[in-house]
Amino acid sequence: MEQAAKALEPLAGKLAYSLFTLGIIGTGFLAIPVLTGSISYMIGESFDWKVGLEKKFGRAKAFYVTIIFSLLIGLALNFIGVSPIQALIYSAILYGLTAPVMIVMVMHIANNKTVMGKFTNGRWSNILGVFTFILMSLSAIAMIYFQFK
Repeated sequence: MEQAAKALEPLAGKLAYSLFTLGIIGTGFLAIPVLTGSISYMIGESFDWKVGLEKKFGRAKAFYVTIIFSLLIGLALNFIGVSPIQALIYSAILYGLTAPVMIVMVMHIANNKTVMGKFTNGRWSNILGVFTFILMSLSAIAMIYFQFK
């Protein structure tokens, strides 16, 4: 991170480190509500809970408890010594490994006439979907292979 702040020096001079710090904090203030809100919406919709930030706490308790719980988990990770960068790396690895499965699921739904009606995938969407599935599968296999080689 120090290198990123140094890159700002030609533009910001001695304020480069302060501006970089403010940028990181500002990014956190933007990302935290988005991430906690999105996971709460995802979990709430999955369990058919009442969801929505426009609802008062009493009308969507499980939704708001999920937001609070995810914030507390994020704080706890910091205090128990989990590196945020390592957590990002591990989550990226997990996303890379699960991406092929998710692609297959999305392709299955997108080609299901019962679900999609007249809006099912066309030929090019299926070709690109299969290509993406193959590419992501090969990438996941290569990552695992080179990890243990």
